[in-house]
Amino acid sequence: MDGAIELQRDPAWNTALPDWQDRLLNGRSMVPDLPLCDAVAEKALRIFKRLKVPDLIGTPTYGEVCEEWVFDLVRAIFGSYDPETKRRAIREFFLLIPKKNGKSAIAAAIIVTAAILNERPQAELLLIAPTQEIAKIAFKQARGIIALDQQLSGLFRVQTHLKTITHQTTEAEIKILSADGDVITGSKATYILIDETHVLGHKHKAPDIFLELRGGLSSRPEGFMLQITTQSKERPSGQFAKELTRARDVRDGKLDRPVLAVLYELPEAMLKEEEWRDESTWGLVNPNLDRSVSLEYLRDEYISAERDGPESLALFASQHLNVEIGIGLNSGRWVGADYWLKAARPEMDLDHILAVSEVVVAGVDGGGLDDLLGFGIMGRHAETKQWLQWAKAWADRDVLELRKAIAPELLDLEKAGELVLVDNIEEEANPEIVELCCRVRDAGLFPEQNGIGMDPEGVGSIIDALVDAGFSIEDIASISQGYKLNAAIKTAPVKLKNGSLLHCGQGLMTWCVGNAKTESRGNAVIVTKAQSGSAKIDPLMALFNTVMLMSWNPQGRAGIDDFLARPVMAMN
Repeated sequence: MDGAIELQRDPAWNTALPDWQDRLLNGRSMVPDLPLCDAVAEKALRIFKRLKVPDLIGTPTYGEVCEEWVFDLVRAIFGSYDPETKRRAIREFFLLIPKKNGKSAIAAAIIVTAAILNERPQAELLLIAPTQEIAKIAFKQARGIIALDQQLSGLFRVQTHLKTITHQTTEAEIKILSADGDVITGSKATYILIDETHVLGHKHKAPDIFLELRGGLSSRPEGFMLQITTQSKERPSGQFAKELTRARDVRDGKLDRPVLAVLYELPEAMLKEEEWRDESTWGLVNPNLDRSVSLEYLRDEYISAERDGPESLALFASQHLNVEIGIGLNSGRWVGADYWLKAARPEMDLDHILAVSEVVVAGVDGGGLDDLLGFGIMGRHAETKQWLQWAKAWADRDVLELRKAIAPELLDLEKAGELVLVDNIEEEANPEIVELCCRVRDAGLFPEQNGIGMDPEGVGSIIDALVDAGFSIEDIASISQGYKLNAAIKTAPVKLKNGSLLHCGQGLMTWCVGNAKTESRGNAVIVTKAQSGSAKIDPLMALFNTVMLMSWNPQGRAGIDDFLARPVMAMN
């Protein structure tokens, strides 16, 4: 029923903003022109502006301290409601804005405004904060707003121990909840405000939580959901990646949904050129610049981050400038992470690698029930001599429970077809690995020996399966791990930087590369699973195994006639 109503939506309520880049660069409103109910919009705005900010000196009103972009958002949220039909034309709002732009203060004022205007008896209004501590701050902010207004103090009953504020006429309740716990079960909320979606969206149960929230909202046609968030501190994944992609698609006109997306982020072209480093661009994505955040503060933070290294700089860029991190750079990262994205060739796949290579090697890295089984293929281009890499991984389904923190990433990779979740690794994954190796062998691309490299520990069943398929022990090379893998760990970044190692741009490898941490042992640098913690790097270790094999300058078994018969395509 709800879907049928949405299909008949008035095209005047289409929220696409195809000129968003021009608007952003010229300081214009990021809210499109919509046929708002002006009476409701202006009433809400008057209430919002009258509320006082409890944690600023002098407790000024929101009308005195907020910029126009906030007022545009408030008008759109409340003005999309039709008081005659009791329905809202826009059901969801998504605001992406950097830290220090007043997110929590704005969220508290909007939820109080919604409680004042609400017409539904015993309505639920949820303000979901990312942590217990921020939930306390959000409650304190809402409570302070009410305490500073004599009329509101008589209208609402505040229960501090429950973090609940009740409208004494309608009995509507504002509940301040924390995403730290299981906050949503059987939600019937009319108004939902989520502070920092990127924190909630990375949680294992996030898809279920959002399903509950939207399910409850579907029977509240006057209700809305507002998400206010900064960019993620690491590569967007899980539910947050879905919410962000959906918001961008609506903004760009790729998807027509009753959603208003206001995204303060730089255009992709500017990000590729790293123009975010230029402080003259900072005001474009910080609409509260010189209000709640100063240029001097951002400049000091940037200088400190630049001095502390790439990982600190990435954190600064994501949190203060909404720069999306392609690889979540962390302390002690593998230096190859700095060059990984530039070496990506998404148009390249396994078929291409096998078609253009003169020799191919494979790498395997196994693990237990809470690990991935990583597999990689690397070919050497017959003409350019570039090394070309492709990967795949398998995991026992139990890993979703054993490693709940990374379950959203694993499920995303499964949907992309780069990770296969199985019930029995030996019975389901091993045959696929053997099949892939046979495909390379039958094409005459493996070298005479040492074509498949692996850490000998924990791979006995794979070796047995390969031998059963006709491979000899000489085809399988034992690749020592630890400090003896130092050559591959150092060689790969050099080749990534100079363009002689290219890869297929798979999310699986991007994730693993971002997870990799290093430590020094004497003159060697090692990447270990112990250093990387619960985050997985097994396919990257498989890549290192192939780098070791390719460094030995292997020669393929196929003859010159076979090479001439195959098309040769260069990857630039």
